[in-house]
Amino acid sequence: MSENPSVRAVAEQFFASESIESAVLNNGRAVVTINSEENSSEVVEDLKKQLLKIPDVRKANVVFTSSRQNASDNHWQIRGVKKIIAVASGKGGVGKSTTAVNIALALSRLNYTVALFDADIYGPSVPTMLGYEDMELTSYDGKTFEPFEIQNIQTMSIGTLIGRDTPLIWRAPKACGALQQLLADVNWHNVDVMVIDMPPGTGDIQITLSQQVRLNGAVIVSTPQDIALIDAVKGVNMFKAVSVPILGIVENMSYHICKNCGHKEHIFGNNGAYDTAQKMDIDFLGGIPLELAIRFHADNGTPIVVDEPDSDSAKAYMAISQKIADKLF
Repeated sequence: MSENPSVRAVAEQFFASESIESAVLNNGRAVVTINSEENSSEVVEDLKKQLLKIPDVRKANVVFTSSRQNASDNHWQIRGVKKIIAVASGKGGVGKSTTAVNIALALSRLNYTVALFDADIYGPSVPTMLGYEDMELTSYDGKTFEPFEIQNIQTMSIGTLIGRDTPLIWRAPKACGALQQLLADVNWHNVDVMVIDMPPGTGDIQITLSQQVRLNGAVIVSTPQDIALIDAVKGVNMFKAVSVPILGIVENMSYHICKNCGHKEHIFGNNGAYDTAQKMDIDFLGGIPLELAIRFHADNGTPIVVDEPDSDSAKAYMAISQKIADKLF
């Protein structure tokens, strides 16, 4: 993601050069990242208006990455949310985001008011899975944002600020600052439970979120494969180290059922997550099959819990989500 001289020149009319961390233009969208406590709504709106005068700029966003938390409270203040859970994994590629999206939608079908926050900042996929990646942010007061309301849940993602193919080349402090802004400056509306799709792994962003957000529990996603379970154990231990309760482990890609003969095959191993849960004295929440329909619906913005609610996979997500709800409420 390269700097755009025109975008930077306009930004420097409003903010000191040293506070402008990036000024880029990608697919018609200008994004200026500012490390500053000065974030007057009037100044931000004036900056956006000037950015839109640049040829080829169709959309403009300003992101603040400075830490603005209250010194008397180490936790980020997230208004309008009663319970918050993290859906996490020790490694990428195990279906964490797909699981987070379908759990959020399943909780909504259980008649809870649900929010889904995409904290997977380097690989935001929630907008694609819910079909809102081309929608623009809305702000009525120039200071806070309105969540997107999709499929009966409230949601927000950094993916709405950048192009699908644009990498975020940010170090952890900048990434955490942007996540704090998106979490704390969104007008969440009377949410019973927020599901946070965490980045994979156990790095700085995961630790910061675990310490700064009042998490009521974490759900660990893994496949039955030994190499995935090794990292899942690390994820469990990270949350335990920062005193976040473990709600349980979900085994994704648990098995595959042949459409032709009905044979059930454990492609990545059998009972791996269940056995790991037993050894670590945590709950096994259930298994999700390896099914083409799950991938198809995720790619097309129509998650299987919504589009095929009577399917075995949707019922598996519903059963897992009911166990989570029973632990929270």
